[in-house]
Amino acid sequence: MAMNGSGYSIKDLENLTGIKAHTIRMWEQRYGILKPERTDSNIRLYSSAELKMMLNIALLNSQGIKISKIAQMSHEEIRTKVMETINKPGNFENQINALTLSMIDLDEAQFEKIMATNILQYGFEKTMINIIYPFLIKIGILWTTDTINPAQEHFITNLIRQKIIVAIDGQFPPARNQKKFMLFLPEGELHEISLLFGYYIIKSRGHKVIYLGQSTPMDDLAQIYDVHKPEFLLTVITTVPPEDSVQSYVDTLCKKFPSSRILLSGYQVVGQDLRLAENATVINQMRDLIELVEDLKYES
Repeated sequence: MAMNGSGYSIKDLENLTGIKAHTIRMWEQRYGILKPERTDSNIRLYSSAELKMMLNIALLNSQGIKISKIAQMSHEEIRTKVMETINKPGNFENQINALTLSMIDLDEAQFEKIMATNILQYGFEKTMINIIYPFLIKIGILWTTDTINPAQEHFITNLIRQKIIVAIDGQFPPARNQKKFMLFLPEGELHEISLLFGYYIIKSRGHKVIYLGQSTPMDDLAQIYDVHKPEFLLTVITTVPPEDSVQSYVDTLCKKFPSSRILLSGYQVVGQDLRLAENATVINQMRDLIELVEDLKYES
């Protein structure tokens, strides 16, 4: 496991950089770019500084700079070249790698710079879809393989959350012919980024959002529903309820709110063999939600 006081394994480096362990070992032997310590059982362990160096090397290598040339560069030259590379919008993979580096380093200033550069170039929505969402998927993989720790994940997701809230606040009030969307997460569910981005998408198209957020009990949802009578309910099921209870949870939503269209997303829903009532729709990706919301203006 990473960050356990003894360093990173070669598998952690592979997960974080995308460079195969075999290649890392070969670069070490041929160019001496990293000098890991060895455990008593001869297992390589890398420091945080070596991990950051490897992320930088991977980023430059992906730009076509040969490893033999990188090996001849000083640490300062590598850092300067990396900053030049990540400050050029256009290569989404580079931006994702740069965000990974800012997460490992807990570097808020670097995160802000990456976001500002890309939002200026592409706008907030395209930056979210092309960079932040793939980055969040990468975080999910790193999390399940114990390559990053909870503090690193919370640090970066909270910065992303703040950006989305600022973007939501910057949208105009709903239009006159708006539809009402009620957004919530199931009780116990805390993964809020996708739901918040859904809020942004809906509000930016002129519709009204009643945002209930994390961990909403079914009884509370029903009470607020009776007050607002929204045409749409949107939820994201990531970890809660557990897999064997998702079908009954979806069935309950559809039966309890038959007059509304239930929009479902999240890992526990997308690509699963759920039986859906007529009033339920799966949102496979955020582009599906954008398309659905934009089509509403053509409805009478």
